[in-house]
Amino acid sequence: MIRRLAGFGLPLALLVLSLPPAGGIARAGTAPRHGGILEFAVDAEPPNYDCHANISFAFIHSVAPQYSTLLKFSTADYPDVKGDLAQSWTVSPDRTTYTFKLRPHILFHDGSPLTARDVAASYHRIIDPPPGVVSVRRADYAAIASIETPDETTVVFRLRWPDSSMLSNFASPWNCIYSADKLQVDPKFPDTHVMGSGPFVFVEHVKGDHWSGRRWDRYYRPGLPYLDGFRADYVRGDAAIKGLESGRVLAGFRSVTPQQRDALVNAMGDKAVVYSSPWNVALLLTFNSRMPPFNDQRVREALSLAIDRWDAANALAGTSFLKFVGGIMRPGSEMSASETELTQLPGFSHDIAASRAEARRLLAAAGQSNLHLTITNRSDVPIPFSAGGELLVASWAKIGVIAKVDSMPTKQWQADLEAGHFQAALDFVSEPVDDPTLTLAHYISPGLSPLNHSGATDPFLDALFVGQAVTADPRQRLQIIRQFEREALAQADNVPLLWWNRIVVLSRRVHGWHITPSSFIGQDLADVWLEP
Repeated sequence: MIRRLAGFGLPLALLVLSLPPAGGIARAGTAPRHGGILEFAVDAEPPNYDCHANISFAFIHSVAPQYSTLLKFSTADYPDVKGDLAQSWTVSPDRTTYTFKLRPHILFHDGSPLTARDVAASYHRIIDPPPGVVSVRRADYAAIASIETPDETTVVFRLRWPDSSMLSNFASPWNCIYSADKLQVDPKFPDTHVMGSGPFVFVEHVKGDHWSGRRWDRYYRPGLPYLDGFRADYVRGDAAIKGLESGRVLAGFRSVTPQQRDALVNAMGDKAVVYSSPWNVALLLTFNSRMPPFNDQRVREALSLAIDRWDAANALAGTSFLKFVGGIMRPGSEMSASETELTQLPGFSHDIAASRAEARRLLAAAGQSNLHLTITNRSDVPIPFSAGGELLVASWAKIGVIAKVDSMPTKQWQADLEAGHFQAALDFVSEPVDDPTLTLAHYISPGLSPLNHSGATDPFLDALFVGQAVTADPRQRLQIIRQFEREALAQADNVPLLWWNRIVVLSRRVHGWHITPSSFIGQDLADVWLEP
């Protein structure tokens, strides 16, 4: 039964703090120039090279410069969409046919032409992956019924039903376009090879050290890229901060903590440019709902009720990325829940004493008053995953639950989540744009979306997911999203812990980069340039 809505979330303006002003936009008297190698820091490295199978920023920051997508987000005008491979596109009045006209004379880095056939082959791989190929976002493209290529520069997508998120889907930075010829020989070619049509050609990946690319002189956007090349150094923590302070590293595009920001500004002075934005990322507490006792909804709800999210947000905002309390959609985004709505949901009340009393009652009713469990966590991205793990351990101790954290590298962490080898885990929600269809895919049945690592199947959530996607009216769509949120958080297979704040520090030499609420978009580096 769909209950009545209480209100609407209010948009939160993008916060930009520049010390000194400028950064992503060229300063007065400066013009883009060619040359230079951009060296930047990345906290971790990709587990493999396949865009369609990956979920981490560590992948995008290394790999995105080598690939193109059909559309992409305009970071200067977030969340507007613009063409990448597509020169133009049209949408039919009934919103079920999308026709793209590709730019002429696009070449892959091996010199072979990129045509509509390559786009079609790449999307077929995303929508219906062959055996052994992982496509973690295939649920986002369930509406696509067929792909046609009437000529070498035209691609036509025909949908089974209108999908309000389709343009955002086509702009996803994860939808790298691969060579149809390479895929025909080996569908898993992208796992171990990097061969795209982006602004930079892959040079090398030295594991544990760096990734590098050089300028593609035959790139389809004339005059770009400006850089001669880039180098992503796999350093984090103090090493990354010292690299920025010394000027050897010019950027870190994910985020730094407030403490690291202050240290960098103090050390770099007017050589630092700082940006801040609410971040479209949340730590997601995921339970293995296929495994006792986590297959009991009372246990999952109790563990969520025990967390004082409001107090934790205040306590952690000054030392980590964790800053905002929110439900399924990013706090302050167009379709997020208001604080009034949030406090009516289990685990989000301001009355933590009452919540913890209810949590103890639920555990006792489930026969789990002496529960011990292990939290699967990431070790190579300690900020803020370590703080999240510590918060869970401390929170659950308040209701008599003994928890320990098992931290591991991203590759093993991801493998264990995908295989269901965990009890509880710190997962995350992070999408290129504040779009409900992308975000809600983390909560629907695993048969539809591999992003849901809990293993829980909920036909009602699946139906609501489809319902919001096909609804054109924003108010009706919002009502469905609020109902989805109430159902998902009551079931508590996956529950948001805290949402993040993004702080990026660049050297004043770096131009042409714009901050957004996503650390996934704007990372092809095509428009970035360096002043001497």
